[in-house]
Amino acid sequence: MDPILLVFSIFLPILSLAFLVLYKKSNYASIPNLPPGKMGLPMIGESIEYLLTGRRGHPEKFLNDRMAKYSPQIFKTSIFGEPMAVICGVAGNKFLFSNENKLVTAWWPDSVNKIFPSSTQTSSKEESIKMRKMLPNFLKPEALQRYIGMMDMIAQRHFESSWEGKQEITVFPQAKRFTFWVACKVFLSIEDPVHVAKFADPFNVLASGILSVPINLPGTPYRRAIFAAETIRKELMAIIKQRKIDLADKRATPNQDILSHMLLATDENGQYLNELNVADRILGLLIGGHDTASAAITFVVKYLAELPNIYNEVYKEQLEIAKSKKEGELLNWEDLQKMKYSWNVACEVMRLAPPLQGAFREAIADFTFAGFSIPKGWKLHWNVNSTHINPECFPEPEKFNPARFEGNGPAPYTFVPFGGGPRMCPGKEYARLEILVFMHNVIKRYKWEKVISDEKVIVDPLPMPAKGLPVRILPH
Repeated sequence: MDPILLVFSIFLPILSLAFLVLYKKSNYASIPNLPPGKMGLPMIGESIEYLLTGRRGHPEKFLNDRMAKYSPQIFKTSIFGEPMAVICGVAGNKFLFSNENKLVTAWWPDSVNKIFPSSTQTSSKEESIKMRKMLPNFLKPEALQRYIGMMDMIAQRHFESSWEGKQEITVFPQAKRFTFWVACKVFLSIEDPVHVAKFADPFNVLASGILSVPINLPGTPYRRAIFAAETIRKELMAIIKQRKIDLADKRATPNQDILSHMLLATDENGQYLNELNVADRILGLLIGGHDTASAAITFVVKYLAELPNIYNEVYKEQLEIAKSKKEGELLNWEDLQKMKYSWNVACEVMRLAPPLQGAFREAIADFTFAGFSIPKGWKLHWNVNSTHINPECFPEPEKFNPARFEGNGPAPYTFVPFGGGPRMCPGKEYARLEILVFMHNVIKRYKWEKVISDEKVIVDPLPMPAKGLPVRILPH
């Protein structure tokens, strides 16, 4: 039996009785003109079905069933204990992305806030705004150019240590290992594999539990995520203390990475960030900086195994670049600009297997959308599948076709793996470089075939092959 179902079957009667009064108080039936839909069970809402459709490999089912039953533009539900409107389609994406900080603002489930202690001092919304002011200098294309050679060097070391001499590789954990190594180098200037490995395992536990049902009981993903966050935070605090000493002694430079920048940055009152605050910000960056990219890389490998004609075209492009390099010469910005077909392939992968299913917002004012009322305080959810697999946006949506991204590419607000508007993921370019560097290094070395031809895909909360995508590798 699925552990989530087991927990709820045991504790549902208690939860229902304890929160029945609260549920009645939050009955929104008196609000006129709400979107169609159902709110599900007291407090729990439809969270179980929302999570389980992903774990069963069909995250789009929760969305599609309700779009067909209620409205293709908007429906109401309750997820993570919150009344929520799910806004769908191109018009929905445009509305949310265009009204950031006007009608809506960022929102995260309580499970996210409770895992980060500093969010009790300042809200996660405020933290996000501060981070977005701080990050552009490090994540804009011209700044990232200096990281390409470093990413290439880490990729080479990764394949030498983890792939060379093997006949079979399980791709997903190896992709996570590579992207975490890169994130540690870019954000913390740590590249020693032993040091990186010290908190890579607890980090994976944290990533899998951060968007789980926030039940703090033994054995639940949420409880494991809390303990994992504490373990990582202790390691980060030790790194932060040492970096402060190194900065004072001029053994570290102010602009060598994001950690140094955070330690020397001040707020509007001239105050430095405290160490816990810095640790939590770095922790958040590490989550955003490697987990989604590792999912995208894994599915690139999966689709290239299934589509030999696509593999051959990518191989041809990457081989040309490899031939143009001198012995020992690392990839550079110009090389990545030549990887046009490879990036089109990666984009088509992210359309069919988006690393994130969507994101959440909160209404900061009453407003209407598609003729329905959304009260202030309600949560909102946009989901990539309402456009990514919509035949009105992408003809023959189940077909793998990188040509969709040639020329001007898809219509605005249809392809949204990185979100859009003011809250478009600031790490989009970082992810592009990391994915392309991995593609270059894996495809110039190997062909591969899937060990499990019909391996199931689950979403928990990121998409992943159920067995981690084992492949047989064949060196060129």
